[in-house]
Amino acid sequence: MHLLIPYAFSNSEGCKAALPTLQLPQLEKLLSRLTPEPLDVGDNASLSPPHERALARALGLPLSDGLIPWAALQALQNSLPGGAWAFITPCHWHVGSKHAAMGGMTLPQFSEADSHRLLAAMQPYFAEDGIELHYGQPHCWLAHSDLFDGLATAALERVVGRDVQTWLPVGPKASTVQRLQAEMQMLLYHHPLNDERAAQGLVPVNSFWLSGTGVLHELPATPTDAPVVITALRDAALNEDWAGWSKAWTALDGKECSALLAALARGEPVQLTLCGERHAQGFLSQTRSWSSRLKAVFAGQAASVCLEQL
Repeated sequence: MHLLIPYAFSNSEGCKAALPTLQLPQLEKLLSRLTPEPLDVGDNASLSPPHERALARALGLPLSDGLIPWAALQALQNSLPGGAWAFITPCHWHVGSKHAAMGGMTLPQFSEADSHRLLAAMQPYFAEDGIELHYGQPHCWLAHSDLFDGLATAALERVVGRDVQTWLPVGPKASTVQRLQAEMQMLLYHHPLNDERAAQGLVPVNSFWLSGTGVLHELPATPTDAPVVITALRDAALNEDWAGWSKAWTALDGKECSALLAALARGEPVQLTLCGERHAQGFLSQTRSWSSRLKAVFAGQAASVCLEQL
């Protein structure tokens, strides 16, 4: 059993203030009984966040920053051809006088029918650049093109609430993406769907985000210990709702951490991966050296000691 927990910690001052008040007894028991792996070191500016790197490693996917082929993996899983793929996410940018900031992970009240309408309107523009759009989910389409081979892109989660300019792709191929974004902003400004959304008091769909780029020609072998990704902390962390984040952590500790602890008590092999915004730390159930035991005991004294290192 392998639990992978994104947003276990954030560098936000609000998170740092909330951390000492957290009571996570089940997590502390796990940390005292598991062996820490080497820290997966990253930084706040990496295009692929730590939980994506950890999941890609577990699934046997390429690990180049911004080029973990998530879209290609989904395409192959959906019986689409291999090659270079990307995710296209219809989104809202809060446009200010000096910069544009990404809205939330998903658009409010954006239905499947709405999504199909926009895809139909946008498809001809993408086709002119040799990009095939395929409907996936209302908030996430698939795009197929050689353009996405070697074009590193930032995960949408990296951009939420932040200046999009900082996270736009760079390099020779990026100009095509930037031109398409400009064209789509003009198209969407006049689209009837946005008139309907305005009448309902909803934010307009005024751009798209490109992510998950990379190449994959065949599905990797399914790992026997594929991690279960726990997303309970994500929305609160992205919205900087640290009271909600603390509440979600407490619930996670009582449920998922308790279940992992019970599996460990039954003698089953278990693994825990905690991910912040910079680093990821894995823990395994295995025979420990004397020094590893000391590290685990130290970590078990307070979960915050481990989490603040992420």
